[in-house]
Amino acid sequence: MYKIGQLAKLADVTPDTIRYYEKQQMMDHEIRTEGGFRLYSDNDLQRLKFIRYGRQLGFSLEAIRELLSIRVDPEHHTCQESKTIVQERLLEVEGMIAELQHMQRSLRRLNDACCGTAHSSVYCSILEALEKGALAPAAD
Repeated sequence: MYKIGQLAKLADVTPDTIRYYEKQQMMDHEIRTEGGFRLYSDNDLQRLKFIRYGRQLGFSLEAIRELLSIRVDPEHHTCQESKTIVQERLLEVEGMIAELQHMQRSLRRLNDACCGTAHSSVYCSILEALEKGALAPAAD
């Protein structure tokens, strides 16, 4: 059994993170010492690591909650449910990558348009392009 500080250290999170997940009803602490300290089991540690890895992958707390529900009661769920959650996240990530690639191309064009000399920035092509972009309607 682990106290909250020990559990936090093993899972590389803070005790406040554990308390937050408890408030979100993603973790529980059924056992307490006579002094009132929370005690956690190896199953709690595994659950915390599951949540932490899900957060590292960018899953929302709701998605992790659903995945935990599937994990806790596998007889009443299908792999398709888990896969659907992962596919939704994958689509989000692919959209973010496309957006970042668009930003990268735009920044590359700005960078390439600048001569990079030490002359006055009165006629700086980067500043001019940014000014024009600020005046142009947003492209969606």
